[in-house]
Amino acid sequence: MRRISRATTGVAATAAAVLALGLSVPSATAAPDPADVSAFLAGQLPSLTGTTTVYVHGTDLTAAREAVRSSGLATRTEFAKIGVVAAKGTKAQIESVRTQPGVTYVEGALKPIELTTETSHTATRGLEAQHTLTGADGTALTGKGVSVGIIDSGIDPNHPAFQEADGGTAVVNNLKALCDPFELACQVLEVPKVLDTDTTALGGHGTHVSGIAAGRPVTLTSGEKVQGAATGAKVVSISTGAALVIIGADSALNWVLENHEAPCGEGVSAAECPPIKVTNNSYGPSGGGAFDPESVTVKLQRALAAEGVLTVWAAGNDGGDGSESLTNPPGQDPTPGVISVASYFDQGTGTRDGAVSDYSSRGLASDTSTWPDLSAPGEDITSACRPYLPICSTGLDFKNGPGALDVGTYNTISGTSMAAPHIAGIVAQLFQARPDATPAQVEEALKSTAHQYADGAPYEGGSSFDKGTGLVDVVAAVEALTAG
Repeated sequence: MRRISRATTGVAATAAAVLALGLSVPSATAAPDPADVSAFLAGQLPSLTGTTTVYVHGTDLTAAREAVRSSGLATRTEFAKIGVVAAKGTKAQIESVRTQPGVTYVEGALKPIELTTETSHTATRGLEAQHTLTGADGTALTGKGVSVGIIDSGIDPNHPAFQEADGGTAVVNNLKALCDPFELACQVLEVPKVLDTDTTALGGHGTHVSGIAAGRPVTLTSGEKVQGAATGAKVVSISTGAALVIIGADSALNWVLENHEAPCGEGVSAAECPPIKVTNNSYGPSGGGAFDPESVTVKLQRALAAEGVLTVWAAGNDGGDGSESLTNPPGQDPTPGVISVASYFDQGTGTRDGAVSDYSSRGLASDTSTWPDLSAPGEDITSACRPYLPICSTGLDFKNGPGALDVGTYNTISGTSMAAPHIAGIVAQLFQARPDATPAQVEEALKSTAHQYADGAPYEGGSSFDKGTGLVDVVAAVEALTAG
């Protein structure tokens, strides 16, 4: 009788035990199950006729290298510490590498990616609101059905930021406050909708601000995506020129007070030209100042609040340490429906735990009436510009728009002037969510749900002298406004 070695006996015994459990014994020559592939590669392989590049993930680098060599793939680079080799090959070679020992995953390495500058709208949860929430009209929460009044240097309505899909412009009315310097009298006059009032004013500030509030989504030649807070809102621009005087700005506010219900005239439908529900005011005196409840500005904004229009103010760019009030005086108005906005820095990442900008004006620590109401992204904000305009040229990050001639039509600028239009656009979103809301209710929803990021002064009674109640949270504010 032939003697059976111990090794053979062990294999036979193991096989018998496996059979006794009702399990199959794999053949010694059977190929292992192919490693999983990424979703992108799974979609790419069926129609692949040439070559492509893949990431071969191994149990370690040696296994990945050997699998690539055995399959005939050409190594392109290695990620040694994570055991991955990038390699180029045909469909057959990729299918082969999936079956090699030690291969755990095969991933398409040429999947398109998109650069984005949407971090500011990530920080505010504005993009999330647009993608997940709807207004009372059942459409995406883009500010549709609301016009934003932008009182500023002017606007370039032909800029790609304001172009609609049908070839029109988001600027439904274009106005100019013309002031006689000798008579100290101003008129607000309609100008052609296509007139670039920012260029005639040698400004640029208004176009940048308007793009932050209601710019349409645009993909730059770099691949970056830029848009405003309320991509469905309309813009009513009132140009006061680059050199603002209070009478010109007050004339603009007064025009809104008189025309907010039908900003394009009585014969134009609200569907074409929605009512103005919010104004943005990114201007003010340098160094702050005392709040004057008897001023024309304050009387105008209080009348606007009573008629359903919310007023947004930039807090100012004078910094401070709480030892004195440096915030913009009309923004200190305690009237519900008047909001002062500090500048928040999301550090270019979309984080909700960034910092209050150094330049953002602080209130007097001992006087809550001087504190900003809340914060919004205002630092390193990319928006519509023209390279030849003075204010646009202060940014040193010119970017090209989508068209062949859109050279340097976007730039990155910082200031509470950039923070305020974030809030103006967000207010448009909230009014779309609840059209019957009052300015006071919208302000309360924004302030009561703000995210309390830790940087800066401590919160006292829910607010702070540098950043107000915290970083605006669009999703939470909408939920609070529409609850019940």
